[in-house]
Amino acid sequence: MESFLDFFETIPPTYRTAALVGGLMAFWMLESAIPLFSFSKHRIRHAALNIFFTLTTLVVNFSLAFLLVASADYTASNRIGVLYYVSLPTWLHVVLGLMLLDLIGAYFIHWIEHRIKWMWKFHLIHHTDTHVDVTTGLRHHPGESVFRAAFTILGVLVAGVPIGVVLLYQTISALFTQITHANIQSPRAIDKIVSYVFVTPNMHKVHHHFSQPLTDTNYGNVLSIWDRMFGTFTEVEKTTELHYGIDTHMKPEENNDLINLLAIPFQEYRAPSGSKFSEDPVAEDHPDGIA
Repeated sequence: MESFLDFFETIPPTYRTAALVGGLMAFWMLESAIPLFSFSKHRIRHAALNIFFTLTTLVVNFSLAFLLVASADYTASNRIGVLYYVSLPTWLHVVLGLMLLDLIGAYFIHWIEHRIKWMWKFHLIHHTDTHVDVTTGLRHHPGESVFRAAFTILGVLVAGVPIGVVLLYQTISALFTQITHANIQSPRAIDKIVSYVFVTPNMHKVHHHFSQPLTDTNYGNVLSIWDRMFGTFTEVEKTTELHYGIDTHMKPEENNDLINLLAIPFQEYRAPSGSKFSEDPVAEDHPDGIA
């Protein structure tokens, strides 16, 4: 196990970037073979827009990498974090560390972004995509990338994990991000069984429905157990009936324009149908969504 973690501690950033690009290309081709929805029109332009945000995410992550490494080294050298409170075999420390990073650095921050208005305004750029595919996975406003990096560091400090575990989790996270956003058909029976533990394509696609209440469900990144544990899990029988996007920004000039997407967090807030941060009590009582 130690040698396995050493591999992730020493893997060059260029290798990790190559793996990310390779995954994008592989799922991009798979989407052509077994698509869930037919998105052939303007597919390259759509990908180019999302890849811009992928690049900004990489820039933010690389810029803050020194803080991530420093926090991991601090917890390991000083044995600080909940996992150091008891003596654990290495394999269990790794497994629990991955779980806590997924809970704090992925599920928890995602849940918060849907509940704090000014954070939601950054996060909704991810939800404005009306053609969800593998490139949507890292369609995050640079501001949101900072939020997520900060909560990853928080997860490291709370859990107490070495940098090898952190980089292992980020590798797994990137893979799941690509799988769950990819525009591919997923066998329903298999998808449902796997979704009892892991986030699956059908499960995550529900989160990208354009209106409440489905938008505020299925926050998980790798493990689905958090959604089931905290009551945020939901299921839709036919994912082909989902309508992607966010109801406040359905016009192409708003959801498909780079300048506007970057400016959305600083524009006047629009409350989605179904009451998110709405002051209209009637809207709060009548959420819109698929039954």
